[in-house]
Amino acid sequence: MTAAELLAASGRVPIAPGLSGDEITGIESEFGFTFAPDHREFLAAGLPTGVGWPDWRSPDRTALRLALTAPVEGVLFDVAENDFWYDGWGAPFGDRVGTARAALMIAPRMIPLYAHRYLPAVIPGHPVLSIYQTDVIGYGADLPDWLHREFGIGSPAAHRSRPTVPFWSALVT
Repeated sequence: MTAAELLAASGRVPIAPGLSGDEITGIESEFGFTFAPDHREFLAAGLPTGVGWPDWRSPDRTALRLALTAPVEGVLFDVAENDFWYDGWGAPFGDRVGTARAALMIAPRMIPLYAHRYLPAVIPGHPVLSIYQTDVIGYGADLPDWLHREFGIGSPAAHRSRPTVPFWSALVT
């Protein structure tokens, strides 16, 4: 069973018809990213709705824009307010927030899955990450494993996958 089929079969989350290929392409074009293949398949099979789920069909794009920028804005908050600095950015100097912002522009985009759970754009089969500021936790080896851990649906993965997405995986605790 696919991740979307598991979620739909549980009856725990309302599921709308999946996003069409044209809808997915439109979202990717509008927001400037490409869904990972498994995330795309998940959204095409059935669109979870309700509290915490991104409303990819909403005509008001404000919540989507906020969810898409939250990971970067959270890191920038920690740079400005909590003295966070990632060693991969080199020695901190001058405008720390500006330097961090420039570095984060080349880090892979994190795409909202549910609440503050994210999948990286493009990278297939990546672990689901919980991202809140610089607190990053692996929340599932992949989408089906995440559904098991988050909602008690399906079976756990046989193994734990280590996140590999540049920058974000370095923050995983």
